[in-house]
Amino acid sequence: MKFTTSLPVWSIAAPIAGWILLSGAILGADQVLGGFYVLLLVIGLFAGVLAAVFHAKVIARRVGEPYGTLVLAVAVTAIEVGLIVSLMATGGAATANLARDTVYVAVMIILNGMIGLCLLVGGIHHGEQSFGLRGVFEALVTLTAISMLTMVLPNYTVTVPGPAYSGTQLVFIAIVSLVLYGTFVLVQTVLHREHFLHKNTARDARRHAAAPTARIAWISLGLLLACLGSVVLLAKSLSPPVEAAVDAVGAPKALVGIIIAAVVLMPESIAAFQSARANRLQTSLNLALGSALASIGLTIPTVAFVSLATGSVLSLGIDLKSTVLLLLSIIAATLSLATGRTTVMQGTVHLVIFAVYLFITIFP
Repeated sequence: MKFTTSLPVWSIAAPIAGWILLSGAILGADQVLGGFYVLLLVIGLFAGVLAAVFHAKVIARRVGEPYGTLVLAVAVTAIEVGLIVSLMATGGAATANLARDTVYVAVMIILNGMIGLCLLVGGIHHGEQSFGLRGVFEALVTLTAISMLTMVLPNYTVTVPGPAYSGTQLVFIAIVSLVLYGTFVLVQTVLHREHFLHKNTARDARRHAAAPTARIAWISLGLLLACLGSVVLLAKSLSPPVEAAVDAVGAPKALVGIIIAAVVLMPESIAAFQSARANRLQTSLNLALGSALASIGLTIPTVAFVSLATGSVLSLGIDLKSTVLLLLSIIAATLSLATGRTTVMQGTVHLVIFAVYLFITIFP
């Protein structure tokens, strides 16, 4: 990356254009211009995605790994959590399943779609790729525990009928989720940071020497947040046309949530894809697994306390079919990453599971 003392104009213009388009949609420009404005929203969304990936790279170059991947994962999740909370505050009982569905879809996309694509592309370009086992397994064991406690266990408690926790149980699970995620971040960034670092090469050392200035890094951080905010809100604003398209082909409404979640996760997905293609699979896995953990570890505690404060019901337990697919995804990820080396085989397996997930969603 050559931009160490200045940023390209397009990376600054993209988030500005995104927020202008959002303002236009709020004012009803999409109602006046119809499909043309929807096309502009789509262009603005993808421009925001590319700009977000660019600024995330600038920050990662400045702060180093694994902080760079952590910034992107936490930033996009925090914005998504803010949107979920705002919808819960105004949507009433209709949003009881919103947090659960959002988290479940995100985990399935990350564990199967994102990781599968990274392993496949990395295998195609480099044959066999390696990574540090300790960091990946620390992430997987945390993800397994936090997923089961938040999305499966609520179906089997008896204080109140599932798939919800009682108030006391919800507080406890919220605290447990924060403890698990907070401990993982502490391990990743302080206690055992070396477990999550890509093996240094001479090329990496040369690239790190040309790190952006602190001023550029701070500007990129602000622009990254602006990009991610516009991406999340543009994705949500495109929900009606996406829903209309899904209805037109007769697909279930659940497919809308998958499409929107995939778009929201696109900045992390592209960054992970680029790292895998550059033979930096450790960075890809840090980003993918860190995003899944942030999605649960930040979302569930936040919506739990919002639910308790507003007195609303929060459904967390997923159904039996979703439980089977979640367990299959976690087991497959654990086995795929058990040796510290991957090929196209593991990538194919995860993408097949993702295809099954999509197929079963469309044809339940």
